[in-house]
Amino acid sequence: MKDRFRLIYLKSTGLEDDPPDQIRSYPDEEKPKRSSTFLKNPAPETHTTREILKQAKADLKHPDPKVRILAVKYYLEQSHLSIAMPLLQEILSDPDSRVRAEALSTLIAFGNPIVSPFLKKHLRDTDPGVRMVALKGMFQFKEKMDLNLLMQFLSDDSSWVRRKLATLLGWNQIEGVLPILMEMSKDEDVKVRKAALFSLVTLYPEEGEKQLMEAMTDSNPDIRKWARDHLNRMLERPAAQISISLSR
Repeated sequence: MKDRFRLIYLKSTGLEDDPPDQIRSYPDEEKPKRSSTFLKNPAPETHTTREILKQAKADLKHPDPKVRILAVKYYLEQSHLSIAMPLLQEILSDPDSRVRAEALSTLIAFGNPIVSPFLKKHLRDTDPGVRMVALKGMFQFKEKMDLNLLMQFLSDDSSWVRRKLATLLGWNQIEGVLPILMEMSKDEDVKVRKAALFSLVTLYPEEGEKQLMEAMTDSNPDIRKWARDHLNRMLERPAAQISISLSR
């Protein structure tokens, strides 16, 4: 019966037929944030929770990573943090990066800063997708954001990760990130440079405008066009504001 349920669920979610590198699109997928549940208030143990825990433990040892992902999604996501935490902590060392990413994402979704040490550890994961999840989590708990942790991403071997960092910096008001964005605006990857320039303009308009001027001579024609168009919009904005003021 349990195997039949797994088969139905895998088919319904597309996990069964997806190629290994597409089972989870974790770079841009967000789990709904759950209310913070603290370990000091453990969930009451019932017959149901014991059965769930027993099945989760069995599935987390299954040789098929798809079943292990399913165990995280179906059992642990729905559990109390006090129940899920030990199992998620263990599965974070899974050899399959997709399982690690799912476990880390589930920990983050609990919304409890107690998971921060796991995020810091997996900022150095060998898989860029897992590093991406950890990076997003760090920004979620940004009260204790360490800029030295972010600096390591300037040389990350994945342009995908570097681009996400540049984007996340633009979405969050974190003091002292100007040097990081300035460096990223010179990144070898076009998309990283563009994301860094956009964040610079958003957070540091004056410095961003200077970088846009430099980007007018960028080696990439798309960057040059984007920088020119953005500068033109910036120049038109004050004129439009003056016109509005005079008409009042």
